[in-house]
Amino acid sequence: MTHAINKCSANETAACCCVDVGTIMDNSDCTASWSQLYATRDEAEAMLATLTEKARQVESEPCVIQSELTEQPDGVRLEASFTFSCQAETMIFQLGLR
Repeated sequence: MTHAINKCSANETAACCCVDVGTIMDNSDCTASWSQLYATRDEAEAMLATLTEKARQVESEPCVIQSELTEQPDGVRLEASFTFSCQAETMIFQLGLR
C-alpha cells in the first residue's frame, strides 16, 4: 500500500476518514445565533422560551442568552444568541434544533 495520508491541515489516516477532534473544534466558536420572523409576538416569545429551555438542557455552566424582539410590518423578528462555555455544547444545541 502506498503512503496515503492526505497532506492538509488535518492529519487523516489512510484507513478511514478520521481526524483529530481538535482540528475541527478549537473552542473558538461558542455562540449559536437564531433569527426568525414570526406572525405574532406571542409566537416569538414562545420560541424564545423553547430555545432557552433547550440551551439550559445542554449547558454545563450558565449559557449567556441575549435576545431582542423587533416589531416589523410583517410580524415580529426574534434575534437571539446563545453563548456556551465550550464549542461542544454549542454544537449539541445546534444539532438539537434540527
